[in-house]
Amino acid sequence: MKDSSIVVSVENVTQRFRVIHERPDSVRELFARFFRNQISYSDFEAVSNVSFSVRAGEMIGIIGRNGSGKSTLLKAIAGIYKPTAGRVKLRGTIAPLIELGAGMHSELTGRENILLNGLLMGYSKQQMLRREQKIIEFADIGDFIDVPIKQYSSGMYMRLAFSVATEVDPDILVIDEILAVGDTAFQQKCFERLRQFRYSGKTILFVSHTMSQVAEHCDRALLLENGRLILDDLPEPVIDVYRSKSAAELSAATEKRADMVSVDSEP
Repeated sequence: MKDSSIVVSVENVTQRFRVIHERPDSVRELFARFFRNQISYSDFEAVSNVSFSVRAGEMIGIIGRNGSGKSTLLKAIAGIYKPTAGRVKLRGTIAPLIELGAGMHSELTGRENILLNGLLMGYSKQQMLRREQKIIEFADIGDFIDVPIKQYSSGMYMRLAFSVATEVDPDILVIDEILAVGDTAFQQKCFERLRQFRYSGKTILFVSHTMSQVAEHCDRALLLENGRLILDDLPEPVIDVYRSKSAAELSAATEKRADMVSVDSEP
């Protein structure tokens, strides 16, 4: 019997990319060599056989070192990538906050991008116009709302993107490090809105390198390593394992550098 409370189901997802080792001088040369089987390449698994599920109202932290597969996994969940193997099942609407400026047009103003983002998410012009003032008030970027966003700072991007994504009221919100660029006061404002989301039964997937945020706000944490899910538990024990692994790797790297210096200094 299916669990009706599960809104995100990741089933044996693998995301594989083809890495070309040679760089031809032109696109024409690339295609010519490709069809002649003269291109040297290898396959790289950014995500390898990952499975987990998330219930309505849960906030899940996803942690791991850079290159562990966190962002790739979120993009597979959000539908930006089609998994090489496995499948992702979602119940409800999803709003991904994965890259600054994604879904926005740099030549348009903030106000115009509010409408553009809403249309991309499937809302009508009238629906977005009704939400516009609340989005502007939450973003709190003043007169910059009528300035082309190519003139925005990264913090302004984040304010506007977060405001739009949360005001359209998705069932699932996906956040990848975007809150790291905001000032402390606005981050607190964002997390208060995320708490309201959880209380209303919304689901949040949250990637962060700030362990205190994961510990404070998340119900569970997933630890990725080399594309594999190695631990799925309460935040504190997962963070402890992550920190111990990071400390061990740092110690090993320090010892290796010390050995190299010692060899270099020998007469």
